[in-house]
Amino acid sequence: MVNLSYDLHIHSCLSPCGDDDMTPGNIVGMAAVTGLDVIAVTDHNSCRNCPAVMKFAQEYGVLAIPGMEINTSEEVHAVCLFPTLEAALNFDGYVYERLMKFPNREEIFGKQQICNEEDICVATEPNLLINSTDISFDRLWELTEDFGGVMFPAHVEKSANSLIANLGFVPPDSRFKTAELKDLKKLHQIRRENPYLEGCRIISNSDAHYLEHIQGPERTIPVWEKSIAAVLDYLRGR
Repeated sequence: MVNLSYDLHIHSCLSPCGDDDMTPGNIVGMAAVTGLDVIAVTDHNSCRNCPAVMKFAQEYGVLAIPGMEINTSEEVHAVCLFPTLEAALNFDGYVYERLMKFPNREEIFGKQQICNEEDICVATEPNLLINSTDISFDRLWELTEDFGGVMFPAHVEKSANSLIANLGFVPPDSRFKTAELKDLKKLHQIRRENPYLEGCRIISNSDAHYLEHIQGPERTIPVWEKSIAAVLDYLRGR
């Protein structure tokens, strides 16, 4: 077994709330400098900066997992991670067709920048990516599995856009095996109030929108090797 330091919830400049400096190259470079073993760039309802992230990760020796933070029909945020870039981009296409289309207003919401493998912005997404999709939370586990991936609910203790805040409870027939808490000091309370989480692995990510917010190497997960497959297995509770 090896312990991998991680940050599996990072936003790039493709997310309208992401800082312009959150380019794929800058994100991976910061992860390398801080000593992270594995990262995932998970923009709102999009994987389109993942190709550049994967390219820079290979150069810097950081393991990168392609993914997105999806906004369900209930406006619950969940992180979806995939075994390959191809699977992630196929999922991206599926989700985009089901995104509520509303033009982005950069002066209000921020830019949505797509970068190439030279870390240059080559396009912008015209539709606002933080809108909800028509994909329900109870469909999401199976749907993500259909693309070879795994999902976990994001920042479950938050008062907005979280599973508990938006649904009011954790559905007892849920299938996820890992949940994300931003503030681990609330772990015992959250588990006491939501017994389903007693059987879940708990991780804590930065949800970074600025380079300086990407977390350091102090949090680790035990896996059988440094690979995407091993990390996804851990998140599946295996």
